[in-house]
This record gives sequence, C-alpha cells and structure tokens, in this order.
Amino acid sequence: MTVWVSRRGAALQRIVRLGAACACLALVSAQAVAARVAVVLSDDSAPYQEVYQVIRAYLDDTPHEVIRVYAEGLTVPSLNEARLAVAVGVRATESLAALPARPPVLAVLVPRAWYIKTGRTRLSDGGRSVSAIYLDQPFGRQAQLIRLAFPEVQRVGMLLSAEPGGLVDELDEALRVQRLGLVHDTLSGEERLITHLENVLSGADLLLAVPDPRVFNRNTAQSLFLTSYRYRVPVLGYSRSLTRAGALLSLHSSPAQIGRQTAEWVNSAIQGVPVRLPPPAHPAYFSVSINEQVARSLGFTLPPEAELEKRLGGGH
Repeated sequence: MTVWVSRRGAALQRIVRLGAACACLALVSAQAVAARVAVVLSDDSAPYQEVYQVIRAYLDDTPHEVIRVYAEGLTVPSLNEARLAVAVGVRATESLAALPARPPVLAVLVPRAWYIKTGRTRLSDGGRSVSAIYLDQPFGRQAQLIRLAFPEVQRVGMLLSAEPGGLVDELDEALRVQRLGLVHDTLSGEERLITHLENVLSGADLLLAVPDPRVFNRNTAQSLFLTSYRYRVPVLGYSRSLTRAGALLSLHSSPAQIGRQTAEWVNSAIQGVPVRLPPPAHPAYFSVSINEQVARSLGFTLPPEAELEKRLGGGH
C-alpha cells in the first residue's frame, strides 16, 4: 500500500512539474509573440488619426502594443524598440526612410506611383522587410466601374506629371478588357498644366484622376474641375473629398477601411520572427461616392452608390 501511494505521489509530482513547465512555456510564448507597433503619422489631421485609431482598436484584443508617433521630429529612440513601423502618408514614410536605423516598415495611404519610383527604394536601404497599401485603386477596378457607370464612354483620359515605368501600359491593358481606349499626356518641367489637360479632354469621354500631387492638389483642383466641366467631361476621382469638390463620382478607400486592412496585415506579420510583410497591394476595402449635382448638370443618370459597390464587390 505504501509503495502504491509513493508511486501515485511521484506521478502527481511529475504532473505538477509538467504543468508548471507548460505554464512557463506558455508565458514565454506569449511574451515572444507580443510586439510593439509604432504608427507614424504624417501630421495630426483627421484621416491619419482615424487610421491610427482603427489599428489600435483592432489590436486591442491581442498582446501587442500600439504607440503613436509623429513624423515631425521623428528619431530612432522615439520608435521605442518597435518591431514594426506603420508609416501613414508620404511624409511619415520619408521621415522613417531618413532614419539610420529602423524596423520593418509598412507604408499606407501612399500613391502607388510615388512608392514605386521613390518610397520603396528609400525604405529598402538596409534590407529590412518593407511593403505598402496604396492610396489609389487598381486600374482593373476603376475600368470596371467606368463600364458599369458610363456604358456610353469609349475613351478615358489621364494626365500625369511623370510617367513611371509601365503605369500607362497597365491602365491601357485594364481599359482594353472593358473595351475602352486611353488618351493620356505627361506634364514635365514647368509646362502649363491646363494646356496638357485640354489636350487630354479634347479626345476623352471621361477623365480619370490619379493621386499625382503635381496634377491634383489644392491649388489646381478647382481649375481642373472647371475645365473638365467646360468640356462636358466627367471626372472619376480617388477620394470622397474630390467627389465633394467636383468629381462626378469617386472610387476610394476611407481611412477606416485602410486602417482595417493595415491592422490585418500587421497582426499577421508580427506573428513571425523576423517580421514578414506581404507584397505591396491596392486597398482591399473600398466605396463609391457620387456627386448628384454634377451628374444632373452634365446630364448623367448613374446607378446608386450601393449598387455599384455591390457589383464591384466592395462597400465593406
């Protein structure tokens, strides 16, 4: 009887030790997967703040810590041992790229053309993992929306300040799938923007706005919309603010939608060591907005926003 009790006691001790070891291992594992994520904002404006708030809310139920940092005055110590940095906007991306030492970077709300031409090269110094979620929508999605909303349109115009390699070819290919032609022009140096715009509008049925800061900015937007209106050519924009400013409709992703996709990427990337980010991509979640007043003025009748979103597979 005594022997049986001893054996049982020994077995219980082994179970207790095994349980304690498993508990320690679980604690170590939890500590290993917990990571600090630095969200670097270009400034304190509402869109950037909204991206940060969505990321933080999404990761609240995880062991990860999210800290907010601003591009102005960014230093290596201000990242506070972050395992991954999210750069929200071009200015934040450039500030991170200027640091001599930095964690892997995910740039979001950045134009694709800028990232391919400039941002990616600057961030890749040092060989760390880098990626991006673009501000602009994929050309295939834009072409599909044009065909759904404007069945009579045949030629799509686009004006760029520079021509990144392959960009025009990609758009041309996407438009051809929807039986649409492309009319484009490139602005270089100090040439007059309106002259190039009129060259495009004279041969186009619709103007596709792309997030090129030399073409569409606060100083040029009004002239661009007025000129397009004079030519009776509708504009497809890339943000809700452009819809309000005069674009007939826009295909865009809100800061909340970008924040959601960013949080999903971040949560997946920081599970591993080292951090592995997916390749750069266009927004997964998107919406359509219509300026009804402009539509009436130009004589267009469009399907409702919700219907267009549903047919495009968006509206999330």
